[in-house]
Formats: sequence, C-alpha cells, structure tokens
Amino acid sequence: MILYNLTVNIDKAVEREWLKWMRGEHIPAVMATGLPQAYKILHLLTEIDNNGATYTFQYTFSSKLDFFRFQKFHSDELLGQLQERYGSQHVTFQSLLEEV
Repeated sequence: MILYNLTVNIDKAVEREWLKWMRGEHIPAVMATGLPQAYKILHLLTEIDNNGATYTFQYTFSSKLDFFRFQKFHSDELLGQLQERYGSQHVTFQSLLEEV
C-alpha cells in the first residue's frame, strides 16, 4: 500500500470555508480519478501558534504505479485549484510513504 500525504497549513480566517471546499469539491475530485482507494482527513492537535491550522489528507493507493498515474495526469490541476483559490492563505507539502 502507498500513502500519499498532503499536509496543509491554512489561515484560520478561512479555515471553515476551506475545509468545506476540501470536503465538498477537492476530495471528491481526487477520488473521482479512480486511482486512490480511500482517504482520511486529520487535524493536527499540537499546533504551533502561527495563525494557521494544520490538516493532513491521506490518500491510499494500491501501487506506486497508480500513484504515479495520479501524479502525472491529475495532481498539478488539483493542486493548482487549491493554489488559485487560497493563494497565500495556505502552505502545503507532500510526502509519499510505503507500508512495510
């Protein structure tokens, strides 16, 4: 199993609206690609005070090949939508993990 983790620190001023958008639009678009098998949303509880809230979105893929397909054909557009909508109100980083 491959786990793609998207970590987002979002400005608290837009946190509620952003989370609604993530749940209602972004995640359904990711899942509609047919490549991730499942997802989880987690909120970081040990936040450093930076006027933001940190969340992770964890998507599971059955193989590296499925993840690389997602990355090649879908990731730029989906992350671009996040950037276009929330610009400087968020910071993201991504990681790829493999279950051992």
